[in-house]
Amino acid sequence: DEITKIVDEATEAWGVKISDIKIQDIELPADMKRVMAKQAESERERRAVIIRAEGEYTAAERLAQAAERLSAVPGGLSLRTLATIEKINPDPSKTVIFALPVEVLEGIKVLGDHFKK
Repeated sequence: DEITKIVDEATEAWGVKISDIKIQDIELPADMKRVMAKQAESERERRAVIIRAEGEYTAAERLAQAAERLSAVPGGLSLRTLATIEKINPDPSKTVIFALPVEVLEGIKVLGDHFKK
């Protein structure tokens, strides 16, 4: 509005009434364009980090829910362990995997701690 008033006052002597001024094109210096591009890129990266973090948070919540449900079913975690072994070892003729229940590993640790004393 101020620009319109200034130009209107300057052209009033000629009988010209300025009612509106529009800027159609602005040519920015190259260094200003670079700064603006860097700022836009930083903003995109910030949003990407937030989106990834939200996705990881949601995935962690879902995994916790799944673990809770599996642990509520007798043998549920063992079935999940077997499914995971099958997924990581699609060709059982080449690799042998020994899957021990966590309880066995905890027992071995207790024995090891006992013999260290």
